[in-house]
Amino acid sequence: MQFLEVIRAEHVGGHRLHLWFNNDVDKVVDLSSSLNGAIFEPLKEMGYFKQFTIKYNTVEWPNGADFAPEYLYEL
Repeated sequence: MQFLEVIRAEHVGGHRLHLWFNNDVDKVVDLSSSLNGAIFEPLKEMGYFKQFTIKYNTVEWPNGADFAPEYLYEL
C-alpha cells in the first residue's frame, strides 16, 4: 500500500489550494473552515497563507502548521 503524499500545491484564491497527490489525483481544497486553533491563526492572513511549502509529504507553513495529506484528500 502506498502512503498518500502531496507532491505539488498552488494557491488558487482565498484559502483554496490546488493539490496534486502521488496517486494521480488532483483537487482544489478550501481550508477556510479548517483554520481553527492557535497554530492556524496566522494562516487567516492571506499574505501568510500563501507562504506554504511542500514538506514531509504535505503543505506546511513557516510556523510549522500543516494538515495531514489524508485530511486534505478528504476535503
